[in-house]
Amino acid sequence: MLTSPFRRTAAGLVAAGALLTVVLTGCSASTAAPEDSAAPAADPDSLVLALVPSQDQDGLVETAAPLTDYLTEELGIEVTGVVSKDYQAAVEAMGAGQAQIGFLPSLQLWQANDMYDASVVLQTERNGNITYPAQFMTNNPDKYCDDEPVERDGMLFCNGADAMTGPAGLDSIDKVEGAKVAVLGPGSPAGYIYPILALQEAGLDTDTDIQQIPVTANDASVLAVYNGDAEVGFSFWDARTIVQKDTPDVGQKVVVFAMTEEIPNDGVAVSADLSPELQDRITAALEDFSNTEEGSEILTSIYSITKLAPADPESLDVVARAAQALGLQ
Repeated sequence: MLTSPFRRTAAGLVAAGALLTVVLTGCSASTAAPEDSAAPAADPDSLVLALVPSQDQDGLVETAAPLTDYLTEELGIEVTGVVSKDYQAAVEAMGAGQAQIGFLPSLQLWQANDMYDASVVLQTERNGNITYPAQFMTNNPDKYCDDEPVERDGMLFCNGADAMTGPAGLDSIDKVEGAKVAVLGPGSPAGYIYPILALQEAGLDTDTDIQQIPVTANDASVLAVYNGDAEVGFSFWDARTIVQKDTPDVGQKVVVFAMTEEIPNDGVAVSADLSPELQDRITAALEDFSNTEEGSEILTSIYSITKLAPADPESLDVVARAAQALGLQ
């Protein structure tokens, strides 16, 4: 279990009762034998893998089907993928025994452990990186760019944000005052916590100085800026690639002008209700899967993951501290 001065303070972020967008069945563990009430419950004969909607959730379960099929074969236990209503709902699903494996953002990994003793077993790598910045993007570069935008891999950046690591361009974010801003829910490190904190540290009142346009996922934030529904949007770096197939000019119309401090990558948590032996088998199966060419391709299609590596749970405390700074607990 993580040791942190903020233990159990994140409980206030969880939306009570809002669990998964699908009905989960077949996940209850068998009970102890009547003659031996102290005997531990057996591992379940089916498992649920909770996915969070970091991009358009339509089709996410289908995209993840090769992964759940692989786990089913490797574990000898049926594994079903579901998409949670939001980030916090995935945490609650694990706490309620409705999901046993969770692919979760960094804050929710911390919460799952802090509140429900889930084991944080793996963290993701993306092109060799174990951290990432949140990005500020706009359809009005003349307002936000202090220099001429530069192109990298078909995408435009300004204010030094083309370095691909944060922080960068934060001197420009006070210009967001008065703008319509596409914002994810408060549970999102890249879509809310880090950029909102950066704006507040720049002197803005994020309740009154910007008009928040709620969006449900990172690609929706990109599209809100692309379509002109918002002048500025927040997302993980670089969420523009998610929508590039359908909007090939997104990298020219949506310009990244600032990036926050680095955020620990998302990862995998497994339920404390599972035996240590099954937790280890799940962890090994997922890590082995990510080390194959096919597995890496599938994980990339789900969450842009190139590899799963052993987790450093203590690294997640920085996200809890950022959430506390915003008064989200």
